[in-house]
Amino acid sequence: MLTGRESLVRLIGRRRRSPLPASLAAVLSPSSPFPAASTAQADDGGGSGEAAGAEAGPSSGGSGGVGVSAEWVSCPVCGESIRGSDYCVNTHLDICLTRGTKRKLTQSTLLNFRFSKKVSAEPASNNLKNEIETESVKQIDEDLSRDQAFFSLDIDIEGSKTGPSLSSPGCLNGLLGISKTISTYVPSNTLLPNVKDDVSNVPVEHYSSSRHPTMATSRSIDACADLDSSTIIAVDTVIVGRRFHENIELREDAGITFQRDPQNAKDSDAIKVLYAASECEEMLGYLPRELAKVLAPLMDRQYVECEGYVVGLPEQQLGNVLIQITVQKYQRNDDPKYSQSLWEKFISTIKSGNFQRPTIARYQKNFNLMISDVIANHTHVFSDIEKSFLASFKSLSDDGQHLFVRIYTRKGPWFRKSTISYREILDLEHAAMELKVAGYIDMLSCTVDPSEYDMKEILDVLSVPEMKEILKELQKDKTTCTRRHELVCTLLSLYHNGTCSSLPERILKLTGTCIRISKMADELLWRIQRLFFLNGDQDLSSFLLVEFGVVKFPDYARSISHRPFQERSDMLEYEEAIRVAQVMDESLDNNNMDLVTRCIDLSENRLCAMSKPENATSPEHPPSFFSRFSASWVYSKILTLGVSVYERDRRYEDAIRILKILLSKIPCDRRRGYWTLRLSVDLEHMGRPNESISISEGGVIDPWVRAGSKLALQRRVLRLSKPPRRWKIPSYANYVKRNIKEVNIEGRPLNCETGAKNLFYGYDGELCGVEQLALQYYADEGGGWQGTHSEGGIWMTIFGLLMWDIMFSDIQDVFQSKFQMAPLDLETDDFYKSRKDLAESHLKKIQDGMAEEMLIISWELHQGTTCHGVNWDRHSLTDLRAVVACIGGHRLALLLRHLAVDYRSWSSGMPDLLLWRFLDERGGGEAKLVEVKGPRDQLSEQQRAWILVLMDFGFDVEVCKGCSNKAPGGKIGTISFLRVLMVDNDLPFNCGHETVDTSYPHSSASEDC
Repeated sequence: MLTGRESLVRLIGRRRRSPLPASLAAVLSPSSPFPAASTAQADDGGGSGEAAGAEAGPSSGGSGGVGVSAEWVSCPVCGESIRGSDYCVNTHLDICLTRGTKRKLTQSTLLNFRFSKKVSAEPASNNLKNEIETESVKQIDEDLSRDQAFFSLDIDIEGSKTGPSLSSPGCLNGLLGISKTISTYVPSNTLLPNVKDDVSNVPVEHYSSSRHPTMATSRSIDACADLDSSTIIAVDTVIVGRRFHENIELREDAGITFQRDPQNAKDSDAIKVLYAASECEEMLGYLPRELAKVLAPLMDRQYVECEGYVVGLPEQQLGNVLIQITVQKYQRNDDPKYSQSLWEKFISTIKSGNFQRPTIARYQKNFNLMISDVIANHTHVFSDIEKSFLASFKSLSDDGQHLFVRIYTRKGPWFRKSTISYREILDLEHAAMELKVAGYIDMLSCTVDPSEYDMKEILDVLSVPEMKEILKELQKDKTTCTRRHELVCTLLSLYHNGTCSSLPERILKLTGTCIRISKMADELLWRIQRLFFLNGDQDLSSFLLVEFGVVKFPDYARSISHRPFQERSDMLEYEEAIRVAQVMDESLDNNNMDLVTRCIDLSENRLCAMSKPENATSPEHPPSFFSRFSASWVYSKILTLGVSVYERDRRYEDAIRILKILLSKIPCDRRRGYWTLRLSVDLEHMGRPNESISISEGGVIDPWVRAGSKLALQRRVLRLSKPPRRWKIPSYANYVKRNIKEVNIEGRPLNCETGAKNLFYGYDGELCGVEQLALQYYADEGGGWQGTHSEGGIWMTIFGLLMWDIMFSDIQDVFQSKFQMAPLDLETDDFYKSRKDLAESHLKKIQDGMAEEMLIISWELHQGTTCHGVNWDRHSLTDLRAVVACIGGHRLALLLRHLAVDYRSWSSGMPDLLLWRFLDERGGGEAKLVEVKGPRDQLSEQQRAWILVLMDFGFDVEVCKGCSNKAPGGKIGTISFLRVLMVDNDLPFNCGHETVDTSYPHSSASEDC
């Protein structure tokens, strides 16, 4: 893979399916000159490309949706709020009229859903007033306008401990016929059906899990008695499990009865809900599990009697049916204390209200949470139009939200509506039309002009047999195409040359109506997801991994004073840069080198037009580690990949031009080492050795050139600066030329192919790699060492465990998301600088021999918690304790400080093997690090830099080379090596300040660009 591409792919994350904005597509077209300014800057705040255009009308892409700025009106049939354009109103009315006539509203439903009688504040009053107080109605209207409840009550009862109260609809209708104390309790999660108030003509919103919960209310008929002392309780709840039973035509106020179902395989506390009006009491479903759990013991011991009636009917055929249950308590003499305890538990559960809410899909809840969190914390990067559009998502029905999230998380872009089937979506047709009207999806049918869409994307909906069938109808049955790609190309060719202009109609004849995410929704939801997770690696699956206990993120405080994007324009420029990166990545996949070149040229122009970033450290300026959330960061990654493309094609002049631009425009970046090295190499390719030497010499003294890149440049200077070019020998010559201990082992190879992984017959006769061969040697003839082949993995685990409190300490702005595995500044210089005092205090304890104790405590406290670099499964606590004990506190503290100062540069390239052994029963031990190489392998500059640093820290380090030659007599495992101990226990250790030796690479710069 080209250098820099893997990093760019991670940055892009999930590819967006929507077409490019018109402005960006025009810039990337072959005939277009490049403007100096970003197309995102042309947006003066109205929206991001497609979002801005939505104000004037439907979103581009032919969604047929309405502009987001359209006013909301109430449907005269169902009462739902819809956008007020002619198209939306007419479409919605067609749907409503096909479903049936307007629902009748009975007295009980009107009282229950909309109205509340004002209760007298006088303690002696037991009568309900017969008129609605003006102040109460006003309060209700205000609450509904704020969308804070499905219904609101303005009842003030002095001296009541149970808070606001609600008169029981059952009592008002004379259904209960009792004179004892009655309490009606509406739980905090009450959700009401979609009805409309005929008096005020205000739509009362249908029940939806995305709504805000109402406040719990209760009332007693007799002097506002406390709920705990009530003998009859009226509980509002729902019937669940309707889809598994016969579809029975219900009516409001219909009576229902309840029957225990102790033999239920899923829940022994299950309670059936039966239709009392039918001859055989047909089953309607069950009570919610949480309610049944506390009500079943009371029913089993005949402590209570239950009856109820239907309060409201759902919009969908198998939706949750709202019911009210009247539970009457009886006093029994067999065990009054036990019965009272069961009753109190029942009352406590009712107060919690958890049983009332209809089932919410996890992904629906998480999706709404993500939108709400981003809008609350990043509202400045959205225009008013975009915020209105996103806010409208919560007004969608459950089915609409379910359908949208389902297709958003799938690959697509187009989906056959006929093949979409999810058990939580009760009415697919209504959900799809609702999303289309709201502008969240595009719908392709026979009545839509298909020329607005990409025909190749539409063809992807067809299967191979269906494409063959179309070709056969076109009398192309003699075609030899069998592969999907060939069939798609053939059909596209026939469509574009006019041979088959009816191709869209033929496709829709086979597929039926197709849907996809609209352009505006795709763009805004991509932004929501990026702002929430702040990376391209995570998505909605992170929520489920946490809920299922698969992943547990660390506990940390989020102290936020700055956001990654200070202005809306910053976000738009960043989005546009990501789009360019995606186009380049896709073009490399398709081998479209012309478009790759256009992306490189555009990125070059964009970067040149940007001013140099300010190196400000004042509190007003955002922290430097936020630079990764800038357009210049993305363009620099595109250009880094572009350098690899040009070097592969031997276009060294173009590569040199880009590298010089990168070095001049980005002064503070760890990738400067890689850019400087490549510039020096390319200049040498072009026959310009003097300039190559000058670049290398400048890179050696650049503070941002570190680790393997710095060592590589030092070695280049020594190689190229021989007399007469340079007469003076650099001061670092002796350091770079230090000898590294080597061990040679001979094994019988299985293969000798160049480029293939080396395979050997091990000491046990089994096939193994060269690393396993070396482990077997060190365990036997090499000195009885225990060890592991993990490269840097075990070191990153030790660093994470011992430095856990340092990593997750409370530092400003480093934790922005709830799903972070590490602080945002971990791979920057700010990590050590902002925690220096805390880190040095921690390292002093490690030096003093407390590392093993600290390791055990950290393991026990955090085991299983996700942390960057920590691998809980690969390394056992026993092995980690042995490693820490054998390394010693002095050398371990030096190594951990080295990683803390510049984690990114030194997190790769460590030796392959970590070996340890105990010398005596008292616990004394020693450790060794070994870099293993095959017969034709060479040390990389990063590996060489690590070995030199480890030698300076006092570690025993060597290189083990596996040789493929047979020893005399065919003996396997003959060893020839020169052993030189490099252990120095007298190196100085200073915990008060950072010690840096400029004679060797000391900080960061990974080769991952």
